[in-house]
Amino acid sequence: MTPFSDIQNLTADAAGLLKEMVAIPSPSFSEDKVCSHICTWMDTRGIRYRRIGNNIIAGQKGLDESRTLMLCAHIDTVSASDDYSFDPYSPDYVLAAETIVSITGKACGPEDIVAGLGSNDDGASAVSMIATFRHFLVTGCPLNLMLVLTCEEERSGSNGMTGLWQMLEAEVDHAIVGEPTGMKAATSERGLLVIDATAYGVSGHAARNEGENALYIALEDIGKIRNHVFARKSPLMGDVNVNVTQINAGTAHNVIPDRCDFVIDIRPTEQYTNEEILEELQAICQSELKPRNLKNRSSATHEGSPLLKAAESLGTETFASPTTSDWMRITCDAVKMGPGESSRSHKKDEFVFVSEIREGIETYIDFINKLA
Repeated sequence: MTPFSDIQNLTADAAGLLKEMVAIPSPSFSEDKVCSHICTWMDTRGIRYRRIGNNIIAGQKGLDESRTLMLCAHIDTVSASDDYSFDPYSPDYVLAAETIVSITGKACGPEDIVAGLGSNDDGASAVSMIATFRHFLVTGCPLNLMLVLTCEEERSGSNGMTGLWQMLEAEVDHAIVGEPTGMKAATSERGLLVIDATAYGVSGHAARNEGENALYIALEDIGKIRNHVFARKSPLMGDVNVNVTQINAGTAHNVIPDRCDFVIDIRPTEQYTNEEILEELQAICQSELKPRNLKNRSSATHEGSPLLKAAESLGTETFASPTTSDWMRITCDAVKMGPGESSRSHKKDEFVFVSEIREGIETYIDFINKLA
């Protein structure tokens, strides 16, 4: 394998790969082509890997074989919105640069950016982690290193990290979950619990005030949910966040509705399991509450973790993340950290600066050396 430890060359190679990835549509459950492309790219650079479905796993032994660090990022994207200022898969880079200057107020040229769907979330983390892995293949790694690129992250699919973790759990001691955080280290992450609620009443004619109005039952429950306070407050994330986000009822203006459906979006903290939250809300509601998924739990870096010590040693800023990631699907000690900014994710005109990719590579390398 050709030595490739120079950061400038690693950055250029990573940015080139990211542009190639952006050009291949890869929404969740349709990652086959981008996965194949990454595999071919790794073949040409002598990187040994295993492909499991649309996931890629590569490993290397370190000087300290008693500990393994997993670098994890996802290769799927959300679907493209219709309001992009440039082609989300094949951007005109002059136009893209002009758009980004207008958004950020920061001067840049076409050579300074990678633009398009998935460039920021989560392609920048993926290519920066690949580059970091390549660096340590040349220089030697101080501890075992595992690179894992996953599919189906954006849609919580069963064939991504959800299915892989059963295979990897026994091998992995620590993990860096790559997501756009500006290379700050998230040491906690809210979970996600979505509840479909149904209030049942009795239909009747509105003119005669017949029946029992399911909409009123739902409104009473929504009021209780809005005013409910969960007693246990997280020192890292604060209160459990609860919001009713959708409601639907009625078939005609003159018919009392016998059913009203509404949706509750909950962002848990590490103080509660999803089962505990569901039970507590059901106890105050007349409506029937059904969770869509109880697996999207909250996460937090282990107390006394060497990952926290490495972050502190490097002066890396830490924070509590409001968004979910593959972190909720793993059980080992972890932090979430990657190039790019979360505020650019799932929006039109997605981009990442090449300088952010370089910073990502450099920071991952320094972090791994400090961790060891």
